[in-house]
Amino acid sequence: MSFELDEDILQDFLVEAGEILELLSEQLVELEKRPQDSDLLNAIFRGFHTVKGGAGFLGLSNLVDVCHGAENVFDLLRNHKLAVNAELMDVVLSALDTINEMFALIQEREIPGPADPALIEALHRLTDPDAAPAPAPEPEPEIAPEPDVSQEAAEPSTATSEGGIDDITDDEFEALLDELHGSNKGPSAKAAVPEPAAPAAPAGGSGDDITDDEFEALLDQLHGKGKFSGAVESNEPEAPKAPVAEEVKAPAAAGGGGELIADDEFEALLDELHGKGKGPSVNEPAAPSAAAPKAAAPKAEPAKAAPVPASQAAPAAAAQNHVNPPAETTVRVDTKKLDEIMNMVGELVLVRNRLLSIGLNAEDEELSKAVANLDVVTGDLQGAVMQTRMQPIKKVFGRFPRVVRDLARSLKKDINLELVGEETDLDKNLVEALADPLVHLVRNSVDHGIEMPDVRVKSGKAKTGTIVLSASQEGDHILLAINDDGAGMDPERLKSIAVERGVMDQDAANRLSDEEAYNLIFAPGFSTKKEISDISGRGVGMDVVKTKISQLNGSIHIDSAKGEGTRITIKVPLTLAILPTLMVLVGKQTFAFPLATVNEIFHLDLSQTNVVDGQLTIIVRDRAIPLFYLDHWLVRGSNRERRRGQGHVVIIQQGTMQVGFVVDGLIGQEEVVIKPLGQMLQGTPGMAGATITSDGGIALILDVPALLKRYARKM
Repeated sequence: MSFELDEDILQDFLVEAGEILELLSEQLVELEKRPQDSDLLNAIFRGFHTVKGGAGFLGLSNLVDVCHGAENVFDLLRNHKLAVNAELMDVVLSALDTINEMFALIQEREIPGPADPALIEALHRLTDPDAAPAPAPEPEPEIAPEPDVSQEAAEPSTATSEGGIDDITDDEFEALLDELHGSNKGPSAKAAVPEPAAPAAPAGGSGDDITDDEFEALLDQLHGKGKFSGAVESNEPEAPKAPVAEEVKAPAAAGGGGELIADDEFEALLDELHGKGKGPSVNEPAAPSAAAPKAAAPKAEPAKAAPVPASQAAPAAAAQNHVNPPAETTVRVDTKKLDEIMNMVGELVLVRNRLLSIGLNAEDEELSKAVANLDVVTGDLQGAVMQTRMQPIKKVFGRFPRVVRDLARSLKKDINLELVGEETDLDKNLVEALADPLVHLVRNSVDHGIEMPDVRVKSGKAKTGTIVLSASQEGDHILLAINDDGAGMDPERLKSIAVERGVMDQDAANRLSDEEAYNLIFAPGFSTKKEISDISGRGVGMDVVKTKISQLNGSIHIDSAKGEGTRITIKVPLTLAILPTLMVLVGKQTFAFPLATVNEIFHLDLSQTNVVDGQLTIIVRDRAIPLFYLDHWLVRGSNRERRRGQGHVVIIQQGTMQVGFVVDGLIGQEEVVIKPLGQMLQGTPGMAGATITSDGGIALILDVPALLKRYARKM
């Protein structure tokens, strides 16, 4: 099946509904913390209602059914006819999951099937009329019959030979009352109020005219005794007082008596009932009605113009001074176009680098100035294009309240999640790439970090554990941190598990520092859980996290204190489009190290090296660092004999481990654009891609983790 609607309409629905569903996931988890928050309840109700309306317009009846069931639940909640509890939230969150699944099918241009009948039944049980009576959500109530009443009242009366055509007869008034109360059920026009002792015959009027007293009784019937204030005051002398509860001032109409209702007064009544200018006017012919006989057209002009109340004049003035809404300031652009623009900016960066190199070697001052200006403009353009690709980290953080809530409930733990720095921006590609690693780390904190409530109480902690997920920008990098106040890590226990599982021998484990012991959790197949569950215990997940972060040219660091908690910090570049590198020479070939991984560079006497456990090492600040000659791995026909004399050493940081590489020359720092390798070089170990250097040559970008895994004997 497929949609037959305009693609633009469908896209609008997908964009709006997608944003609402993301927000609903956060709001529903927040609701358990603030179940009495009426604003939050109303916001959730509106969210389900909006999605339901869009789905109904598209004819997605199955999606409408689920949204309608959830909407009814929140209609009862916001009217305080239901209370928020864990069971109710389980059902509503299950409904949201179903809506998200249907929404995913709609994004694939497929019509979703019906929801699970058990879910629909559970939603209906929550809104069972016997248990919690509440009507289905409806728009704000409006006075339905009054438009007809006004229309009937505004119908012109039959012109008589003596009277004016402005007057309403008893028959018409009786029809009006029948329309209001039902046939013969309302008060009679003649019996509604006692007639004056000696009513004066109006000049040129008819004996069938309605008096002020009768009309006042009608208003009392409509609005309650003395509650209607629509009568328009006038500077005319007061009419004779009629024997009714309240005094009425009525202007004398031309051609009628002082007790007759004028057009102006009737217009005021219509305005009170319908709003200024929205009701039928007595100056316009009304549609014929079966309840009242047809009549002639009313007079062209009323006897006296009634003053307009200030409250009614304001909307009219606003309408006259209406200002057109501001034009749209946003445009929806396909991300492929942004990628193309970013690629072209990358090419411009390469050209700029080339021109900068030429400008440095040239003695032409004008050329140097032009190249300098180009450098500034290119930098600004690069920054502006990068901003168009930026998204707040909230796009990732938004899913974690639900993840923590569901996992904590299944483990019977009390956990509070705090989100900090949600407004931090980073590249769209990084937002998507960081989602899975962060899910693994947060699940690990919930499962392994936070203790059971009774254990926390015995150790003097609060019953509820806390996990803080934060993001911040530090220069051209993003720092992500996951803090928990749980049990922390025991380095000795981690070492013993590593030995038991064959990750390393006992001697190697004894030499590990606490920080290195914490990093054992990233070893493949490593797990502190003895029992395998659907949450953890298989030893997969954390090694995937480290691999993914390394692919993003990032690093991950663990700091823990037994009994106090654990902090995991991830550092990734702000964007993957433009990569800062350190250019080096190995033989005659240029290679590039990602600058984020470079710790330090120094000149070393290569004779001052040692061999430890079969591995060549150097001592830097009383610490042994493995040392490798890159030309032995990357240059064909390289002399593998250990070189003597001086050499350049680049120290690379990989997690908590440092590795030294001997290179033949240093070129310097350069921003490059990563280009994929061709088919012949695709899959070459240790190569992340290629780029064009400032002198027009080609440099290979090194993937250090893959390089070590492929060539190093012991790491």
